[in-house]
Amino acid sequence: MQIHVVASGESLYEIARRYGTTVSSLQTANELDAPGNLVVGQTLVVPLPGNTYRIQPGDTLYAISQKFGISIEELASANNLSPNDQLSVGFPLVIPQPPKTRIETNAYVEPYGETVSETLINAAEKNTQYLTYLSPFSYRVNRDGTLIPPPLDNFRQIAENNNAGLVLVVTNLEEGAFSAELGREILTNRQVENTLLDEIISTARAGGYQDVHFDFEFLPPETREDYNNFLRRTKQRLTNEGLMLSTALAPKTSAEQTGEWYEAHDYAAHGEIVDFVVLMTYEWGYSGGPPMAVSPIGPVREVVEYALTEMPADKIMLGQNLYGYDWTLPFEPGGEFAEALSPQQAITRARNENVAIEYDETDQAPFYRYTDDEGNRHEVWFEDARSIQTKFNLIKELGLRGISYWKLGLAFPQNWQLLDANFDIVKPG
Repeated sequence: MQIHVVASGESLYEIARRYGTTVSSLQTANELDAPGNLVVGQTLVVPLPGNTYRIQPGDTLYAISQKFGISIEELASANNLSPNDQLSVGFPLVIPQPPKTRIETNAYVEPYGETVSETLINAAEKNTQYLTYLSPFSYRVNRDGTLIPPPLDNFRQIAENNNAGLVLVVTNLEEGAFSAELGREILTNRQVENTLLDEIISTARAGGYQDVHFDFEFLPPETREDYNNFLRRTKQRLTNEGLMLSTALAPKTSAEQTGEWYEAHDYAAHGEIVDFVVLMTYEWGYSGGPPMAVSPIGPVREVVEYALTEMPADKIMLGQNLYGYDWTLPFEPGGEFAEALSPQQAITRARNENVAIEYDETDQAPFYRYTDDEGNRHEVWFEDARSIQTKFNLIKELGLRGISYWKLGLAFPQNWQLLDANFDIVKPG
């Protein structure tokens, strides 16, 4: 799989011919809605027939070896070349395929209202083939410890059809927001805890769940040890039922990090107790903040490297956004929230606004700016094939357990193509 960045004046036909593939293959892999009108700076994933790569102007064996993560000697040997040989443009170079890294993958799916939309069902049916776990979001907790289920439609059947484990996600959401006081009640009232765990176990049995996942956010800082002890007791009960336990963790960079999102999340304790954690390594650029990359690689790496000082790599799932934001400028704190959009929508908007997509090499993220019909300036940051490949490289470099997506229903076909090309997805059992 090759990543191509569209240059000015390029057509899909020219790109297909350059790589020795077909227009149809490119259109299908990238789910192009306007194949005759590509955006400058747009990335395309190019399936390489027979593991070959067509030599491009300026290519060297060294540069190609770096691009595909193999040694120059291995590349030269596979093609009966010397490392110093001159390369002919268009020559089909065989790319040796190393064994894929085995990882686990998870994706949350969040229904709104009382029913599951057709868009979410279609996304789950299409993408669960690439998942180890499918996580409907979320079961909410009443003050007495009983559970309020989300609409589930046929998620269980979709998971079973794709040999994916179903995850029972439990949150301290109340009236649409994470509630510190509900979290305190769950973690400090043993009667509420016992009711909750009884309900979780009976629900897991009836619903075919394999993992119980707690996403407790904005907990009171003083409940840190209460949360740890809650997890210890929960782990014992779930293990007796043959169930796994996992948690979502705020993106910390030190054990002493302050702030209402961070303090009650004890990386070391979670790493000791649970089967795996999901690091919420996104939302640096968020809807209520100033425009910037949602998951810039520098801060993401910093969080992961801290996590590795507190727990083993095989317990860490990297959190990854499947969305971007469109901010109206100038940004004003407390003003208009940014609009969330999928990577496909971001590309369509750039095309409609007739602007090129740029790429921030430091943050490893695409962005662009435009002015709308009313004269308002905008800035858009999102994800593309380059930015997601950077995260995949980080997972392989640091030997992480895998990746967890927030959330299904946002079109990003390049992600799934590259995920399949980079990794061997572990399936339960």
